[in-house]
Amino acid sequence: MSMSSHISELKRKHEELSQRVETFQRRPGTDDLEIASLKKEKLRLKEEITRLSN
Repeated sequence: MSMSSHISELKRKHEELSQRVETFQRRPGTDDLEIASLKKEKLRLKEEITRLSN
């Protein structure tokens, strides 16, 4: 896998997590810990994308 395709895959996963977070935040009764976990994973992906892009 080339570096650019790896970064593209990470960006796709990041966007997918963003959509999941938004969906969960709109639902009443969603577990805040689950949302926090998704946000942490999203941040980890963003940091990796930034690191690989430099």
